[in-house]
Amino acid sequence: MTYPRPLVLTTLAASLLWLSGCNGNAANGASAATDSAQAQEATDPATPAAGDAIEGVPFASTAVATFNEPWAMDFLPDGSLLVTEKSGVLKHVRLPGGETREITGVPAVGYGGQGGLGDIAAHPQFAENGIVYLSFAEDGDGGRGAAVARARLDADAGALQDVSVIWRQVPKVSGNGHYGHRIAFDGDGKLWISSGERQKFDPAQSMQSNLGKMIRLNDDGSVPEDNPFADQGEVAAQVWSLGHRNPLGIAFDAQGRLWNSEMGPAGGDELNLVKRGANYGYPTVSNGNHYDGRPMPDHDTRPEFEAPAITWTPVISPSSLMFYTGTLFPQWTGNAFIGGLSGQTLVRVEIDGETAREAERFAMGARIRGVEQGPDGALWVIEDGQDGRLIRLTPREG
Repeated sequence: MTYPRPLVLTTLAASLLWLSGCNGNAANGASAATDSAQAQEATDPATPAAGDAIEGVPFASTAVATFNEPWAMDFLPDGSLLVTEKSGVLKHVRLPGGETREITGVPAVGYGGQGGLGDIAAHPQFAENGIVYLSFAEDGDGGRGAAVARARLDADAGALQDVSVIWRQVPKVSGNGHYGHRIAFDGDGKLWISSGERQKFDPAQSMQSNLGKMIRLNDDGSVPEDNPFADQGEVAAQVWSLGHRNPLGIAFDAQGRLWNSEMGPAGGDELNLVKRGANYGYPTVSNGNHYDGRPMPDHDTRPEFEAPAITWTPVISPSSLMFYTGTLFPQWTGNAFIGGLSGQTLVRVEIDGETAREAERFAMGARIRGVEQGPDGALWVIEDGQDGRLIRLTPREG
C-alpha cells in the first residue's frame, strides 16, 4: 500500500530494538494498442554499475535484504518497512542497512499453494496509534479463506498485540488459490480489500458471497453506510464492485480513484479503474480463455459489464500495483507500476483520464511479487520465492 507519509522519526519507531515473478509481449489498451515502439520509448539502459542487483535496466539497483517467500511490504513513517513472508513470518527492516528482526504475534496462517501470510498495511495514523493490518489465508469450517486482522505493533516487545480479525471471505472453500487479499487505505481512511474468487468462478457474480469482489470498510471493519449495496445487508453490504477473478494489486491514483491489477485465466490479465457498484464480468466474460482451451466471451460482447482499461495476452501475471507520486523519477510522476510474476517484469503504465496504456516494460530477471514507493521517492521491488531480494531502484548518476 502506498500513501503519502512524512519522513519523520516517531517515538514509536525510535524505541525499536533491532535483532539482528508465459512472458508477455503485448498489451491492449482501451483506447489504443501498445506497440513495440511505445514499449521501447524510454532511454536505453546504461551500462550497469558495479554491484547492480539487476542488469539491463535504466536505473541503479541495490539489493538490501533477502527473504523466504516474501509477499508484501509497507513503509512506516520513520522510513523503515514491514515485510511479510508467506509462511507466516512478519519482519521489520531497518534502512539503509537492511537489518531485520522478526515480529511475533502473527495469527496462524493456512500455508500452502497461494495461501499464507499476505499483505501488510500501516494505518494512516500509524505514528499516533501504532495500528497495522495483515491479510492471510485462514483455516476453518469448509476449507480456507482470506482474512484481515488489525493489531497494534508494540515496538518495545517486538510483537503484535490486541490482534483481532475484522474481515473474512465468505464462505470458506476448498483449494489454495485466488485469495486476492491486497489491502489499501483511501484518503478518507476507508479500508479496501481485494477478494479473489478462490478459483470457484460463480461466487464472483453472487451477492451472497464476498468472493470475487472489491470490499470497502471502515478502519474497524464495520460497513460504511454509503456503500453501493449497503441496503442489501449481510456480506453484500461490504461490496464496492464485483465480477473480479484474482485481483492481486490495488492502489489509488492522485485523484483518489481506485485501480486494480488482476490475473486473467489463460490470457486476459487486466488493469481496471474500479467504479462504484460496477460489474467487471468474470466469469461470464474475460479477454482470456479457460485453461483447458474452452473460449470465454470477450468483454466487448457484453457491454453491460465494465471493460478493463488494459488487457494483456500473453499474460504478465500482475502481482501488485502502485502509483508513483515522488520526485526522484519526475518523468514518471502519476504513472502506475505493476509487478509481473511469470513475465519477470516491472511494467510502467501511463494513465489518461479513464484510459491507460503500457508505456514500458523492464526485464527484472526474477518474478516480481511487490512494488512500492519509498519515502524518498525511490522505487522498491521485492522478488517472489525463496531468497527473494528486496531491491531499491534509483536514477543512474551521470
